Amino acid sequence: MNNVVTLPKSDTPPAAGREAPNNMEAEQALLGAVLANNEALNHVGTALQPDDFYAELHQRIYRAILQFHDKGLIANPVTMKQHFSGQGVEDQYLARLVGAATSIINVHDYANIIRDAAVKRRLIGIGEDVVNRAFKEAENNGITQVEIAEQQLFNLATEGDAEGGFVHYKSSLMEAIAHAEKAYKRSGSVIGVDTGYTDLNKLLGGLHHSDLLIIAGRPSMGKTALVTNIAYRAAKALATEDEEAVMRGEKGRSVGFFSLEMSAEQLAMRMLATECGIASHKLQRGELTQDEFSVLAQESQRMARLPFHIDDTPALSIAALRSRARRLKRVHNLGLLVVDYLQLVRATATGGNVNRVQEISEITQGLKAIAKELNIPVIALSQLSRAVEQRDDKRPQLADLRESGSIEQDADVVMFVFREEYYLKRTQPKEGTEEHLKWQSEMERVHGLADVIVAKHRNGPIDTVTLQFKGELTKFENYVKPDHIPDIPH
Repeated sequence: MNNVVTLPKSDTPPAAGREAPNNMEAEQALLGAVLANNEALNHVGTALQPDDFYAELHQRIYRAILQFHDKGLIANPVTMKQHFSGQGVEDQYLARLVGAATSIINVHDYANIIRDAAVKRRLIGIGEDVVNRAFKEAENNGITQVEIAEQQLFNLATEGDAEGGFVHYKSSLMEAIAHAEKAYKRSGSVIGVDTGYTDLNKLLGGLHHSDLLIIAGRPSMGKTALVTNIAYRAAKALATEDEEAVMRGEKGRSVGFFSLEMSAEQLAMRMLATECGIASHKLQRGELTQDEFSVLAQESQRMARLPFHIDDTPALSIAALRSRARRLKRVHNLGLLVVDYLQLVRATATGGNVNRVQEISEITQGLKAIAKELNIPVIALSQLSRAVEQRDDKRPQLADLRESGSIEQDADVVMFVFREEYYLKRTQPKEGTEEHLKWQSEMERVHGLADVIVAKHRNGPIDTVTLQFKGELTKFENYVKPDHIPDIPH
């Protein structure tokens, strides 16, 4: 890059005490190479944009080159002469750029140099923005300003990281084979994150990366208990699976839990009670025996080592949620994200013209985007409409999802938690009657059972999985049928 072409005076960047980062030679070399041979654009990549150039003239030239290329036209000093007529661009400058052009082999390197300087300039701009906002006392509170700055920095760090576009089938095929091999080594049951439940793993194949999973149910069905159990078991599985990676000095994966309804302390208390086999109300009141307290102390130390992170900030916006998920991915290698629950997340777009269906649509699309961007499974809980209560058959359906259109459309998996025992208990007939005997028989049949109904499964079959539910402990366990013959160990 020894051939420096002098810019026209009107387009020369002003001199300053400290000039913003730029590399004029790289900009001229790239433009010259592209004008000399438009095939050079194939070596530039889509990450480089006109605004990445420092000189305004270079921005205009590169923008015009892209416009010509998009229309299938040749972009050179001759064809572009008419385009720049009357815009103050000297025809000789375009010709001089071509004359000073080097081989297109180095174009990709020039693009990286230009892009790097542009990132530094934007970083300076963000820094100035942060300072100016902080001096304006009336503009947002300090924490909000930190979130805005963090969002800007993350956007800057990630824009252009992945250019996207087509990839050869061979690459996708190799990834598919790697997943299949992983499942084969695990006896064919789990490819994704382990849910901790055998039958659910068999049906779903685990929790897959980039999937949005919705768990829905009416109040008291146990949907929060189920997702908490899954998140906890997943954290244990990830800690075990990633032991070798941690020994190599790599980051193990973690679980992130956005608890928008319960406080972090309440959630931790519930999880502790579940794992210790102690009823939550006994734990809260301190009604523990010496043995129970010893179990509690030992179990809490073991649980504290798990890669499990809780954020209980109420009324988070989808933008703030995305920002915090990105941070957790960067710092603690997020492997599974849980949101409890979807209807408590705030949409970014608000106002008189935005209805609730549009808000829910923005939230579900945002959650799906997080799953794809961070390449992790995202589980979100959702409420069901009261329509369930009006039917004789209380088993939920996809149409029962609140604002169901967007939720059903964006989700890869929709699961309903249904406990027939809950509804049957409320229909107790008069004692001593024949109906009461039938009712008792039905209660015995469904006692302690919960159905997880997989009503939508984008990449697999739909079915119902039965789990054992221990209400006092808010705990779900694998269900073993009464006629099941246990395996005899070899």
